[in-house]
Amino acid sequence: MAPDNRIAICPGTFDPVTFGHLDVIARSSKMYDLVIVAVVNLPWRKGSTVFTTEERVGFLEGATRDLGNVTVEPFSTLLVDFARQRSAMAIVKGLRAISDFEYELEMNQLNRRQDPEIESVYLMASAKYSFLSSSGIKELATFGGDIDDLVPAEVSSALKERLSR
Repeated sequence: MAPDNRIAICPGTFDPVTFGHLDVIARSSKMYDLVIVAVVNLPWRKGSTVFTTEERVGFLEGATRDLGNVTVEPFSTLLVDFARQRSAMAIVKGLRAISDFEYELEMNQLNRRQDPEIESVYLMASAKYSFLSSSGIKELATFGGDIDDLVPAEVSSALKERLSR
């Protein structure tokens, strides 16, 4: 099936989902008819996760319920294969810093080798979220830092319960 340029995939581990992630998802939803938030089931480069796949999907479903053209699905395949299965033409990701760019450039080249018809689209992080990372949020939660304005309330409560020392 030929890709449909109105369908995009927003992939990630989302462990946990942050307001930075949600900003990219919301902005993507204005550009495409359908945005599929693809939650990595078994992350390769990040190892184990704090939250299960089901929990991460649930957090994202709750946080995006007001975006009528956004769905959330777990995936355990190559991202390009997942995009192809969903007839998506675009993979949308957010970029915060040069380090993100270097990694994403490599991933873009690998993805294009797998399927040159699927484009990678990058949205620059909004200034107020440019410092946010899931690992930073987890560290703050572990040591009792204030994360309430960085993640959805449900995620904040769950992180505090699971990670506080």
